[in-house]
Amino acid sequence: MTPLPMTVISGYLGAGKTTFINQFLAADHGLKLMILVNDFGAINIDAALLASKDEDTIALTNGCVCCTMGSDLFLALGDALDRRPRPDHLIVEASGVADPARIANAARAEPDMRYAGIVTLVDGEAFDGLSNDPLIGPQVRNQVSRADLVVITKQVPHALEAGLAELTHAPILRDPNSAAVLNLVLSDLAPATLTDSVTQHPDYTAWVSQEVTGIDKAALHKALTHRPSGLFRVKGTIVDSAGGAWVVQVVGQNIDITRTTASDLPALVGIGPRSRVDLNEVEAWWSSVRTLET
Repeated sequence: MTPLPMTVISGYLGAGKTTFINQFLAADHGLKLMILVNDFGAINIDAALLASKDEDTIALTNGCVCCTMGSDLFLALGDALDRRPRPDHLIVEASGVADPARIANAARAEPDMRYAGIVTLVDGEAFDGLSNDPLIGPQVRNQVSRADLVVITKQVPHALEAGLAELTHAPILRDPNSAAVLNLVLSDLAPATLTDSVTQHPDYTAWVSQEVTGIDKAALHKALTHRPSGLFRVKGTIVDSAGGAWVVQVVGQNIDITRTTASDLPALVGIGPRSRVDLNEVEAWWSSVRTLET
């Protein structure tokens, strides 16, 4: 049987990985895709936000499999290989804190799989600040250096390419919505040679709340602009006092709250470096949000 190709979609917190993968699920490529989602936090928010949430989605909620290479990952790969009919392509959405090479190397260790490359998504608006951050910069730069293809998801002046080119020899593309990018990932992506080296990164922590009903959108937006500074990423679904559901996507200073269909499990997850996040402060902040009158 032909080895199952596996592509890893990488990128730091909030780079747009779930949105990017949803394009694959919506595209008319004729392939049967299987999605493996490795999110950070007790609740797998990214899996819940995928356009397809059926038997072709496998969710891992164990954070950084890049370091532990735990049994869950290998069990999930075995699950994909055992499916009948077998999928045509496995796409792994790595957590934002993962070293994608450690996940991709699992494909090399499995004779029935074929490593089909790493795609690293770059938030063009945030990259300079993130890459120069003394704590997380090495991790962000490493994700780019591991890539076989770099895709810029938020547009900025073309000077960004020069900085990225110093980190990688991979092609750098600007249009994550183009059919050409999707076709390249699914067919013609030429993978580089991976190394077994492990890149160290800071320890991360996640705050999770399922007390997210009766929340006023406007009050929430204001509160998120003044959230505890260590929470770089916040995502999930909240429910307002009228029963309407809203998807929350926060990356740095960018806050997006959009209407969605009712959520089966409304919840919010906040993520940041452990040394910069005081969970007691976060809990106090969220308690104040929940007591705001609509």
